[in-house]
Amino acid sequence: MFKPIINSLLVFFVILIQSCCKNDCDEPEDEFNLMPYSLEIPSSLPPIDVPVDNPLTQEGVNLGRKLFHEPLLSADGSQSCASCHIQSTGFSDPNQFSTGIDGLQGNRNAMALINIAWSPSLNWDGSSINLEDQAFEPVINPVEMHDTWLNVSDKLNAHAEYPDLFKAAFNIDEIDSNYVVKAIAQFERTLISGNSKWDQWYRGEVTLTEQELRGWDLFNVDRTDFSAGADCFHCHTAPHFTDFTFHNNGLDSDENFSDLGLYETTGSDVDKAKFKTPTLRNIEVTGPYMHDGRFSTLEEVIEHYNSGGHASSTVDPLMKNIGDGLLLSPEDKQALLAFLRTLTDEEFLNNPEFSNPF
Repeated sequence: MFKPIINSLLVFFVILIQSCCKNDCDEPEDEFNLMPYSLEIPSSLPPIDVPVDNPLTQEGVNLGRKLFHEPLLSADGSQSCASCHIQSTGFSDPNQFSTGIDGLQGNRNAMALINIAWSPSLNWDGSSINLEDQAFEPVINPVEMHDTWLNVSDKLNAHAEYPDLFKAAFNIDEIDSNYVVKAIAQFERTLISGNSKWDQWYRGEVTLTEQELRGWDLFNVDRTDFSAGADCFHCHTAPHFTDFTFHNNGLDSDENFSDLGLYETTGSDVDKAKFKTPTLRNIEVTGPYMHDGRFSTLEEVIEHYNSGGHASSTVDPLMKNIGDGLLLSPEDKQALLAFLRTLTDEEFLNNPEFSNPF
């Protein structure tokens, strides 16, 4: 006697489910759809790890590019990130020290933003742990853009375009600093240089000249036997031409340390006067050189190492030529320069996708 009742209940539930689907199943659960950004990584470079909480999207990268060139991020609306990180000079500053909105200067040269997606820390002293963290700093730095994040957020929220752009990129209705730095970091992860003459040679697409090959050989000489050679590769390791770590490269003796570098981040005495190894990619255009921009030319940089540098309590063991020098002949120096110029990537320096969108 219960069978008809059970059958009736089954029919009722089937009709109910079908009715729900007619009303709701055709509607997407989430209308916020993003277009993944197709990041092309040259075969001469390894893959990168993108943070799971800030994936690359077309909307986010485009917004980050706009913000990177946006002077509204400074208190008086006169400077952007791009003011001190200029594309034609490898996203570095050709001035020894950058000048902020109040006419003040820092004490370090603006680092080049090249292949920083691979870097485990940022800044000469490693004070930022990732690109998102680093992007917070310049806006509120009194020597740089000298604004507050509250003020910047207010300006962006009142803007005619940015609320819609942030909505499209992050599905938010109120812009705050966390999403500003996420967008900028997305754009900065796309600043990949991997089509220099060296890359093309590495991929078997071109040949290097005899002088360039001689420079490459000198670059890779390990001077454990104190033979003539540049011994650059330990710190400037291919394919990034940096080891992403920190060294005291013999610029000063202990009594002349004017900047304590990594020590300011770690507080450890063994880190005094250690600075992050800059990439040599596009080194031809990223001068002046060293953390304080003390050398104007690559010739001066090579001469520093060729002379042996200065001994100090924290000088790196890799500076094993202290007091001896590299023993490079004038011809060796020219060959090394010729090789370093093979790291210039004109495609990167002129990529329209990195340029000012305004």
